[in-house]
Amino acid sequence: MNRGMSWLLGIFFVLTGTALAEGTFRVGTWAEDISPSKLPISLAGSMTDQRGMTIHDPLFARALVLDNGQTKLAFVLCDSCMIPRPLMDEAKKRIEESIGFPAANIIVSATHSHSCPTAGEAFQSSASPEYPEELITGIVRAVVKAASITAPAEIGFGSANCPGEVFNRRWRMKPGTIPADPFDNKNDQVQMNPPVGSANLIEPAGGTDPEVSVLVARSPEGAVRAVLANYSLHYVGGIPANAISADYFGEYARIMTSRLGAGKKSNAFLAMLTNGTSGDINKINFRQARPPMEPFAQVKHVANEVANVSEMALKSVSFQKDAMLKSARKEIELGVRKPSSEDLARAKKILSESEGKPLTTLAQIYARETVLLADYPDTVKLWIQAVRVGSAGIVAIPCEVFTEIGLEIKAKSPLQPTFTIELANGYNGYLPTPRQHEWGGYETWRARSSYLEKDASAKIVDAALELLKEVARD
Repeated sequence: MNRGMSWLLGIFFVLTGTALAEGTFRVGTWAEDISPSKLPISLAGSMTDQRGMTIHDPLFARALVLDNGQTKLAFVLCDSCMIPRPLMDEAKKRIEESIGFPAANIIVSATHSHSCPTAGEAFQSSASPEYPEELITGIVRAVVKAASITAPAEIGFGSANCPGEVFNRRWRMKPGTIPADPFDNKNDQVQMNPPVGSANLIEPAGGTDPEVSVLVARSPEGAVRAVLANYSLHYVGGIPANAISADYFGEYARIMTSRLGAGKKSNAFLAMLTNGTSGDINKINFRQARPPMEPFAQVKHVANEVANVSEMALKSVSFQKDAMLKSARKEIELGVRKPSSEDLARAKKILSESEGKPLTTLAQIYARETVLLADYPDTVKLWIQAVRVGSAGIVAIPCEVFTEIGLEIKAKSPLQPTFTIELANGYNGYLPTPRQHEWGGYETWRARSSYLEKDASAKIVDAALELLKEVARD
């Protein structure tokens, strides 16, 4: 059969939902390059605009399609800091219109690399005119291609722990040592990223989740075809300011491909590392200083460690030839923490005094955020989604989720194992718990990066558990 005929047959089976004769459960994979076509380009991840001048390593939209003959699911992971909901919704709409793949059964997420092109407004960075459309097109192509080349497969889950790379970055400090916040208040009880090795450190304000969860697909002959991993760690950085890179998420995919996909045809093997609940987690051990590292050394180190643990997890996987696939999502409405009239007046005064000058101080940067946030609606709508693959559950939340929230969902889920993919199906800023809001710190400072109501996490957890119960029903 020639390649063109094979592609047409793949589209036919996507449209009809009919399983091919070789097997019931099928898997398709594709990695579509989403590197920007024009340079320089604005990079997300900094409070001031940084420009990407060179592409150190290519960026991808990686798609994994699962099909049990009755239901289809798609996971798409993009090398991006964060992606606004309208872009993701548009990509899903085009996929459904082009091949009939249900938009409600697609999870699109961002890795949270801070060295990727801006897809939407982020502090003082703005998307280029061309890149959002390039990103949407890449997402669509990845799913259409993956859906067109599915092949018989077996599916399974495994996990192992990688505790040495995750540290809570929010710390309780000795009284009087935490600087004022950008609004000139001195109420914060915790500090994000305090000085390493400081004598003022008391204890972290939260825990970590060291688990590396893996969803694995292999051929009936036993060759691994896809690994969808999940780890609760922010980007790790150590990347030159003008370099475009997928951070350790992209390096992980390259390492796993070299170990498990060597010698296979392009896109015959796919590895993707989704970001778990890492809103308050990074790679820094604040108790002791680490020696300086060369650019990208930290990226390679962390990726290698997570890859090693992923391979350990693979040894524990029990594969099955068929699996129930279900998806459920719910649109919830949450309040926005908007500035008061006094807050707005103060912000406008700061900006008027800074007119014509770069905004570099926290007071100036957050004054701009205050003015912009004042024009936000009083409430916003966001998708919460849960999917079932066999006996396992996966939750998708469009925020930078604090780890304790992810651990709560894991513990209370009716499906085991369960993990959460953050920055999925949109971007709605940080998601601290109500208690963490009381303690303050960067992740709670009111801005477009942190604006949901203080009880948002409780409502999101309730929605996630409700959806997990729905998909858990046989």
